[in-house]
Amino acid sequence: MPSELATLPQIRPSPVALPPRHSVLIIDDDDTLSEVLSHRLKQQGFSTHAAYSGSSGLTKAKAELPSAIILDLGLPDADGLTVCEQLADSPETCAVPILILSGKEEPGLVRRCRAAGCHYFLRKPYDPNALLVLVREAIRAANGHSEVGDEL
Repeated sequence: MPSELATLPQIRPSPVALPPRHSVLIIDDDDTLSEVLSHRLKQQGFSTHAAYSGSSGLTKAKAELPSAIILDLGLPDADGLTVCEQLADSPETCAVPILILSGKEEPGLVRRCRAAGCHYFLRKPYDPNALLVLVREAIRAANGHSEVGDEL
């Protein structure tokens, strides 16, 4: 009597769909800071891209469509506030949260950054753990998630 198992079709398990990795674009002319920040973000499961000028940052943001952007205000070819405004006004990047990381200290600077479209402002030197929390929160908020979890 043949085994019933021999007549059953072979069932293959479906591949498990992994959630897409969130990417972060770092726009900062300080390559050492960018590399350290990129390394730290990669340790936390993010993919990263770097741009070292405002113009290359705008180009990469539109080409890569990152989950979040970390932007310095002191760029060699452009004012970071102008870059922030252009990112916030562009149809391709207007939904991408922008975190400004800057060493500048001027009266009203945070207010001007918020008016330009940034979501969070951190002053250099910064707490790397606080930055990671803000990156995660910015991505969650941009994607409509209200609960804090480990999905990022």
